[in-house]
Amino acid sequence: MSVFDDPGHFGRFWADTYDLPGGLPDPMPAVAFLADLTGDGRALELAIGTGRVALPLAAHGCAVEGVEGSPEMVAKLRDKPGGTDIPVSIGDMADVPGVTGPYRLVFLVFNTLFNLTREERQADCFRNVARVLEPGGAFVIETYVPDQADIDRDEQVRPWEVTENSAAIRLHRYDREAQTFLRQTVTFDGTGVHLHPFAMRYMWPEQIDEMAAQAGFHLAERYAGWDRSAFGAESTSHVSVYRLG
Repeated sequence: MSVFDDPGHFGRFWADTYDLPGGLPDPMPAVAFLADLTGDGRALELAIGTGRVALPLAAHGCAVEGVEGSPEMVAKLRDKPGGTDIPVSIGDMADVPGVTGPYRLVFLVFNTLFNLTREERQADCFRNVARVLEPGGAFVIETYVPDQADIDRDEQVRPWEVTENSAAIRLHRYDREAQTFLRQTVTFDGTGVHLHPFAMRYMWPEQIDEMAAQAGFHLAERYAGWDRSAFGAESTSHVSVYRLG
């Protein structure tokens, strides 16, 4: 077992800095898209985190619940306006634990499917989502499309961020056979050297489609982004809507 199999690992390292300005995309395009699919039903966000998407979706009038592996991330959610009103189950999102459904919508955004670093756990996630969806419900996934130019290099060192008081670099190591990478962000500042490890198992859209099909889903819609722009060969990300049957 890897340390990255621990569902609370990410939050222990990133909760304190996750919401800092400039690091996260505007949630409102996703909220508009997801609210349309939720309607008057119930929505479940896997890896709800600090509530970047769930809180404005709830403010839109949708009934939202969450699953999150990190108590530290949930504590940040609870400190925000409306954060105490959203039910959250603590546990591994691959198990979709502590919830019964049925939900009209389950969603997993911002590449977080890839945070499950083993293929079998990604497949477990699809099977467990199918268990809690209502008939006709949707499972929405947002991920990037892997860049072959990155994957063709075993190791990379990238300058990441320089401020008046700190500097950071990122180191990546790829395992092309396993479709995984390990990333270490090394930050140097006046207090010392700080490490923020991270890992992902990436997939191409067609591989996600195959995994979804094994759990009984079919691809209903795919877009290049939350604005429903057309997905094509040059797209660097996708928003995919899966339905059972």
